[in-house]
Amino acid sequence: MIQEHLEQQNNIPLNIGITGESGSGKSTFVNAFRGVDNRDGKAAPTSCVETTSDVTPYPHPNYPNVTLWDLPGIGTTRFPADKYLQHVGFEKFDFFFIISADRFRENDVKLALEIQRMKKKFYFVRSKIDHNLRNAERSQREFNTEITLTQIRENCIQGLQKQGVESPQVFLVSSFELHLHDFRLLQETLERELPAHKRKALLCALPNISRGIINKKKEVLQSTVKYYASLSAFVESAPMPGFTVIIADLSIAFKAIKMYQVTFGLDSESLQNFALSAGVSVADLRAVMTSPAAAIEINKDLVTNVIYYSSGQTLITAAEEAYRFIPRFGIPEAMSLPFITTHNVLSISLSMLAEDAQRVFTRALALNTSV
Repeated sequence: MIQEHLEQQNNIPLNIGITGESGSGKSTFVNAFRGVDNRDGKAAPTSCVETTSDVTPYPHPNYPNVTLWDLPGIGTTRFPADKYLQHVGFEKFDFFFIISADRFRENDVKLALEIQRMKKKFYFVRSKIDHNLRNAERSQREFNTEITLTQIRENCIQGLQKQGVESPQVFLVSSFELHLHDFRLLQETLERELPAHKRKALLCALPNISRGIINKKKEVLQSTVKYYASLSAFVESAPMPGFTVIIADLSIAFKAIKMYQVTFGLDSESLQNFALSAGVSVADLRAVMTSPAAAIEINKDLVTNVIYYSSGQTLITAAEEAYRFIPRFGIPEAMSLPFITTHNVLSISLSMLAEDAQRVFTRALALNTSV
């Protein structure tokens, strides 16, 4: 039952439709949301002209249950708005992003009204707000970033309302600098409006664009520790020579720590992509990491070292969790030791990786002189 629960939670599908007129920056937004640089082999192809002619899925590189679907620009399809949704397979999407580079046009509004009629969620995204701000700064004598952003947002909302869109939600983002402007507000809105069982999939897949997201990821992962610890308590294994505190099944810790690493973007591939997009070196980011599980290949030797390290740490919190959780399953008291050990190993690994993710984020902001 525990294994089935974990597998089910880790495979909840989340399908996101990305649409808009040709040249609006859909593909760049798809890549940014997935934490993939435009130059990466896994990236959606980008160009100043329309590059999407079919419905194209782009699974998240670490969470394949989360898929962003790059849809053909509505201005390029042979179908009107109502037929367009049938053409792209409307039913499978949890929500839509309607992307625009500057203002939302007639085709965007027609599509929004059709999605609204079918009672699905949709969000308007101005994806090139960095360009808009630069243009405004060049043309205004007394330029103010916040005033300009407010004016752009209000102008978009009023224009959409005049055309019949009810309570439009407009977010101003830069696909190249997600940590700026409205992306954090967009993330919070999605968390609030998504069904509860979809929120974990969203949070784990989001790029680390704020300290708040990193903290929320840690909370989500911490809630699973007791389940992995219970699996360990159930598994029969021989004691590990040289250890007074043992873990029942090394593969359980291996799987969990690997998941923590990729969720925080601290595996080698994710770290490389982050360094590339932030314009900093991987070496600079590695220099601030302290966890033995950060930016290296997770293997059983590494997990054994982590167990050895954590054996000297306090077990009080894990023990309290054990005695709260174990009685629900009728686990004999003798099985509490593997539970406590695994709980301790995973909690310490999770905390160290979360702290490293915070350090990497802070270091990248400090080194990126454009911020």
